[in-house]
Amino acid sequence: MTTGETLGEFLGRQGVSRRAFLKFCSAMASMMALPAASVSALADALEQARRPSVIWLSFQECTGCTEALTRSNTPSIEGLIFDFISLDYHHTLQAASGAAAEAAREEAMHENAGQYLLLVDGSIPSVKAYSTIAGISNLDMLKDSAAGAAAIIAIGTCAAYGGLPKAAPNPTGAMSVEEIITDRPIVNIPGCPPLPLAITGLIAHYLTMGSMPELDRLGRPLAFYGENIHDRCYRRPFYDRGLFAETFDDEGARRGWCLYKLGCKAPETYNACAQVKWNQGTSFPIQSGHGCIGCSEPNFWDKGGIYDSVAMGQFGSGPKIAVAASVGAVAGAGAALLARDKKHKTETKMHSDE
Repeated sequence: MTTGETLGEFLGRQGVSRRAFLKFCSAMASMMALPAASVSALADALEQARRPSVIWLSFQECTGCTEALTRSNTPSIEGLIFDFISLDYHHTLQAASGAAAEAAREEAMHENAGQYLLLVDGSIPSVKAYSTIAGISNLDMLKDSAAGAAAIIAIGTCAAYGGLPKAAPNPTGAMSVEEIITDRPIVNIPGCPPLPLAITGLIAHYLTMGSMPELDRLGRPLAFYGENIHDRCYRRPFYDRGLFAETFDDEGARRGWCLYKLGCKAPETYNACAQVKWNQGTSFPIQSGHGCIGCSEPNFWDKGGIYDSVAMGQFGSGPKIAVAASVGAVAGAGAALLARDKKHKTETKMHSDE
């Protein structure tokens, strides 16, 4: 990274056209629910912004979060965002290894003290012996790196809530980032893996506004986690009419009926999957024929079977603004619809017998 270089100067050197840049800004404005008239202001602000140093730590994880962000077509918003930051440490992506890799992290921390962004994926084992990098425990590396960070982004459900490693019986004593670091701004981008646009949109907002966006009570950006998937799902009308698939290959499934009886957790899950989708907007799990498993909610691994109609307990999620229906109300409505559906089938069979 050239010292003092602005994003506009850097993108110019890389041959990024003004048109491509404005297209990116337009997409970001839409994601952040900004009016169309703000695109020019957004572009001006980003052009003058300095590329921030980013340190990305990976702990108890599957590399799915990195895969989600990097496996995209080119050119893409994901590709552009890597031009917007100086990714100074990421032990999966960087060329350096061993002592040279750790030297790069130390140098980035020293030269950008109080200004760098710390991105973390994976849970952190409280039992230090379970996971180390260059002989440093994950717990110590997180604390050391967080001390000089301007803000922290917990990427993926493992970093945000503890994820699969924290599921019972949790032998490593896995913890989330916010359970360990309490003196730095933290934004959670949960998902298994999270939507790439949620990550890049958050970074773009930080570069433009100099602060993090409005969050829900679980520390998630409202722009991406402010609505539950159920309310934006194209199968919602079938739910309202009591039309459910009974198996994954019955007539209801082939007609695109609601997957609630097959374990879909969309009524209790807050994420932008139904709007943003995956693979350049191609599809999302429900569109592909599988119910939502609630991966952006805390402790979803311990909330009952993936194919249970109603998860055990309560997710306790939702935006900090008022939510129209509670989890209990959703479960009650679902039970009523299932009962109505069963009654309808019984009446139909009786009519057929007559």
